[in-house]
Amino acid sequence: MTAGPALWLGSLLLGSFLGLSGSASLLRRLREHTQQLQEGSDPSLDLSLGPSALVLPKEGWLEQPLDPFNTSDRRVFLQRYWVNDQHWTGQDGPVFLHLGGEGSLGSGSVMRGHPAALASAFGALVIGLEHRFYGLSVPAGGLDMAQLRFLSSRHALSDMVSAHLALSRLFNVSSSSPWICFGGSYAGSLAAWARLKFPHVIFASVASSAPLRAVLDFSEYNNVVSRSLMNTAIGGSPECRTAASAAFEEVERRLRADEASQEALREELGACGTLSRLEDQAELLEELQALVGGAVQYNGQAGAPLSVRQLCGFLSGSGNRSHSRTAPYRGLRRAAQMVMRSLGQRCLSASRAETVAHLRNTEPQGSGVGDRQWLYQTCTEFGFYVTCEGPGCPFSQRPALPSQLSLCEQIFGLSVSSVAQAVAQTNSYYGGQTLRATQVLFINGDADPWHVLSITRPLGPFESSLLIPNASHCLDMAPEKPSDSPSLRLARQKIFQQLQTWLTLAKESLVRGGA
Repeated sequence: MTAGPALWLGSLLLGSFLGLSGSASLLRRLREHTQQLQEGSDPSLDLSLGPSALVLPKEGWLEQPLDPFNTSDRRVFLQRYWVNDQHWTGQDGPVFLHLGGEGSLGSGSVMRGHPAALASAFGALVIGLEHRFYGLSVPAGGLDMAQLRFLSSRHALSDMVSAHLALSRLFNVSSSSPWICFGGSYAGSLAAWARLKFPHVIFASVASSAPLRAVLDFSEYNNVVSRSLMNTAIGGSPECRTAASAAFEEVERRLRADEASQEALREELGACGTLSRLEDQAELLEELQALVGGAVQYNGQAGAPLSVRQLCGFLSGSGNRSHSRTAPYRGLRRAAQMVMRSLGQRCLSASRAETVAHLRNTEPQGSGVGDRQWLYQTCTEFGFYVTCEGPGCPFSQRPALPSQLSLCEQIFGLSVSSVAQAVAQTNSYYGGQTLRATQVLFINGDADPWHVLSITRPLGPFESSLLIPNASHCLDMAPEKPSDSPSLRLARQKIFQQLQTWLTLAKESLVRGGA
């Protein structure tokens, strides 16, 4: 362990909600916003949580090799971690390792949410490990291409292995203590891959909403969004789906009209810049599409600015006497205003040039939520480009896949063929949805657009999966609420039982090994 990073990192998060970028960034801002509100900025100040909340988590820094695959490269960076040892029964107790993903990781990662809540029952030490190049764990050289080549899921897994060794020594963790990985979304994939690639280090993993299959054209995302808008159990309806389509048709009609109509649209939606260029129009449509997708992806979660029920109420004109052709459009406008207020954004993105400039910024201060870093990972590993080209998609067919892939070329000089090849290599290396790892529990919600890239049915006797009806993205990891659905409560009981089974197995293995 070493001291904290240089002072320049202190301003890393200042730009979290100030920059402008495309729809992928809006979804990430929604994720960051929701996560921060759920975890809280300082759990020690929330007296409503009881005496346990008064225990401050420990923040530490590990010196990690920048290039763990080249022993002759002596460069290092500082990786942040958090520790909660208030429930730990001692050096033989289990370790719950909460992996960070494509964003900053705060103290709430070891103090709030379901993984942390499980620690008291099992006497576990809880460790949160921030992902390299995100949050405050950014190498001192910044985010230029020479540095970003050390950013990948494989590098992150190598960091996990070396952190396991260093933290075991630092906290005097027994070599027989089972380590169980937790992670959600991309970090959920990392948790599953950690067990797949390093079973001698990670005893078991809980992977929530983990997209295991890399895919270039992620049109399935909007297919799930469309179904969820019709799901009456979460506040949707067929009329809501129809209204969403009508709202986007109206936006496109106004974009095709004269300059005066475009300017009126810009003012009404709070768009940034003009809408005279086709690429800027596509940027606005992409942002609006992400706004609707985000309402589905984070539906029902504390801190989420917009739910499916609220969105459908706006689109259907609830509380509005007018049921004209433009009523769904006005509802979409109200939804946009609500989200912008919640995220602290002054306007919606509608300038491709500003998006490109934002993503080209190699200074960490301009990439608080990791937009440049995550785009790099999508270009070099995962794809995940959400499109709306099928007949069942309720949104605009702009922007198409080529428009999104062009960012890889503009920002990083990566060709379309190289991105496609990277996606194929990722699936080949990890196995995609045919991943053959034992002792992994996959958890998904069927209302979450990402569940179609995960594992929702067991692949064998040593793999388990839970598909929670009407649940959104990583909902099982969120702090428990009195309003949680019976299916979510049942899923958490099953997670608890699975951990019991694994830890019993770990003890039995230890006894057999010592016999």
